[in-house]
Amino acid sequence: MPRELVDLHIHVGGAVAPHILWSIAHQQGFKLPVKNYFEFVELITSTPDKVKSLEEYLKIMHTWTEKIQSSPGAIERSVYEVIGKEYRSSNVSHIELRFNPMKRNLHSELDLDHIIHAALRGMDRAILEYGVKACLIFCLAREFDHRLNAIILEKAIKYRNRGVLGIDLAGTEKDALELKPEMVVQYEELFARARAAGLKTTIHTGETAGTGAEGVMAVVERLKPHRIGHGIRAAYDENAMKLLKERDVVLELCPTSNLHTRAVENLQEFKHIVRTLWDRGVKFTFNTDGPYLLNTDMSREIELVETNGILSSTQVDQTLAWAREYSFITNGNGQGAF
Repeated sequence: MPRELVDLHIHVGGAVAPHILWSIAHQQGFKLPVKNYFEFVELITSTPDKVKSLEEYLKIMHTWTEKIQSSPGAIERSVYEVIGKEYRSSNVSHIELRFNPMKRNLHSELDLDHIIHAALRGMDRAILEYGVKACLIFCLAREFDHRLNAIILEKAIKYRNRGVLGIDLAGTEKDALELKPEMVVQYEELFARARAAGLKTTIHTGETAGTGAEGVMAVVERLKPHRIGHGIRAAYDENAMKLLKERDVVLELCPTSNLHTRAVENLQEFKHIVRTLWDRGVKFTFNTDGPYLLNTDMSREIELVETNGILSSTQVDQTLAWAREYSFITNGNGQGAF
């Protein structure tokens, strides 16, 4: 029996199999810029020779995969298929899926609650069929104004008892709000409201050189997240690592993603980051980020870490234990029963 794996950082926009997206696109009558299925796979897959930055990686999601998933039927099927595939391929029995519901309603043409209900139906079906634990995390967007992000937060609070257990802040760090006091104050209020309502919080930061360790420290001190998405730049700053350890903030590392988006130069740099975090007592987990977009899965992420001597098998088991301990499901007031 293979290890039971945990994936705490997986975006619906990068996790749906190309043949499923192809089917949904045709079902909904999308006009695609390619002639056949194989060209479509190339269009929506990130490879190191094609994607040179995080911005280019995100562009694939925003231009095609999120758009194709933009209907109640499409998001229901997408969530259902992701959970089932991750369980079948890698024995992922504990999964937290994240997406921005407002990027699935075609600029308000569709009702947001219908999108959310559909996602929850897809999750419920997969949980029933595979016996896994799962929840949804709603992503606020750096490029959205405060009003739009506040609406997403209110929807997360509304569906807190149905399986939406957390919020995230996602998007490029090119114009990092973490380093702008006049901007971060708005997010302080949103994240404080989320915590007061019983939601868990995570934030994308420190993924690129754009914010560095300064962004990680600003997020921890001002927004007080339970976890951080990526956060790899913290490994280059002793004060940042000390703060993460003191506040018990866990990093969600995504090996293949960081390699494909050039967040790290190569495996040697990633190994240096992981070993440094381990040695300083910073807790972290391994995750897929976008398995189909990156042509990976949790089994391959673990294999990459172990076969390249980044961590030993025993150390990987410890990261899986941290993933279970700091999961929003097991820390969500009993919501892990879904």
